Amino acid sequence: MAKLIIDDKEYDIPDGGKIDAICEQAGIPFSCNSGVCATCQIEIITGAENLSELNTEETDLGMDPNNRLSCQCSIKNGTVKITY
Repeated sequence: MAKLIIDDKEYDIPDGGKIDAICEQAGIPFSCNSGVCATCQIEIITGAENLSELNTEETDLGMDPNNRLSCQCSIKNGTVKITY
């Protein structure tokens, strides 16, 4: 079981699970859910290596391993701490 920490609140998430639903529940705004609007951009504080690799949608928007789109991320395992 992986752990996602959003502004010091912890959420358990299955290894390999997408983080979008938890992020939206935590108050991160979503618009398109397909990686083109960037409203759900998050900053990775720690644990970037525990997220899925950047995809085409993210690289097209200039994202990097520490600035991601939460609608496009899955957590592989471990702990990831983010902020919005």
